[in-house]
Amino acid sequence: MAQDKAAFRDGPLTGLRVLDMSRVLAGPSCGQHLGDLGADVIKIERPGAGDDTRAWGPPFVKDEAGRDTAESAYYLCANRNKRSAAVNLASEAGLAVIRRLASRADILLENFKLGDLERRGLGYAALSAENPGLIYCSITGFGQDGPAARRPGYDFMIQGLGGIMSVTGEAGREPMKVGVGIADVMTGMYACTAILAALNARQTTGRGQHIDVALFDSQLAWLINQGTAYLTSGETPVRRGNAHPTIVPYETFEASDGWFIIACGNDGQFARLCAALGAPALAQGPDYATNRARVEARGRLVPALNALTRAQPRAHWLAALEKAGVPCGPVNDIAQAFAEPQAVHRGARLSLPHPTAAGGAVETIANPVRLSETPVSYRHAPPTLGQHTAEVLAEAGYSAAEVAALQAEGAVACG
Repeated sequence: MAQDKAAFRDGPLTGLRVLDMSRVLAGPSCGQHLGDLGADVIKIERPGAGDDTRAWGPPFVKDEAGRDTAESAYYLCANRNKRSAAVNLASEAGLAVIRRLASRADILLENFKLGDLERRGLGYAALSAENPGLIYCSITGFGQDGPAARRPGYDFMIQGLGGIMSVTGEAGREPMKVGVGIADVMTGMYACTAILAALNARQTTGRGQHIDVALFDSQLAWLINQGTAYLTSGETPVRRGNAHPTIVPYETFEASDGWFIIACGNDGQFARLCAALGAPALAQGPDYATNRARVEARGRLVPALNALTRAQPRAHWLAALEKAGVPCGPVNDIAQAFAEPQAVHRGARLSLPHPTAAGGAVETIANPVRLSETPVSYRHAPPTLGQHTAEVLAEAGYSAAEVAALQAEGAVACG
């Protein structure tokens, strides 16, 4: 949908430059957040192939002739508000380009294997010697030290190793990963928070610092209540499907025509639920009157509630429970979620101009952050490979002849 022009103003990080040398999802999503907040994000990609996710499809963006372009939907999700420069890191001239760009950057994002950039002269120690204010954020599977530091890390394996799959899915069935790359996404969030903290520290010290963020560490951190329940009780949490481990009723229920959610967070809401279901006595006996009692009696209470909810269609219960002040909602598919009136009102779907896409635009998901004085801004669609190489190099002081020479020797590629 069309966006208000005010949404395209500069954001709170305007004036900061980010060298985004990451790929796939954790690092790129962090870079996109910084770009949405106004930073100038330069995405460094391999000539020829670019970010791995460009090929992770279908679906791909279609051109005017209906053909697939080199931009997959996966790539689009994390690369808005960036300029793409294709630089060959296997070339000495390409490495020199990165060093020059890093000398002018405020932030560098990378997710190379441990030691890769140090061997190329692009580690934190080397780059910060020339640019002491550089904030250098390394995102890896397992961090910069420890027995697993050199292991590769991918979202799926981290979800398994870090425990979230053990509590996702139905009891007695196979463990289940979350339906999106949530370990990557949350690591990108933690990285973005750390970078903003380092920027604030630099205001006082004048110096940047090295940030070490790991997928495995982040996965353990966002186990949140489930992880803390284990640390508190010593009991290992188990899979409960859609049920909450410590609140009842707080899960999906079956109507006559489908599934919906009831989420009672306190005893008053439960009493109103029972009244709306036509069974007020359920809330009055000692077996179900308190949340603790309901958790202990989960095996009896949930089937009793389902027997009541199956009597009417979903729309009936959603209207009745909302009127009663009981938290409830549908189980939407993704198309239905974007079609929700609230999603439409809040502008969750964002169209951005694109040079090769059919209709001249691509669809992305808007940033959810609302800042009253310095709003997020949308300046660039996810770029084509090397789309801005010549522009970025010119800003770094390279002449047109020097850019042509670098391209001729394969050190860079201009889209």
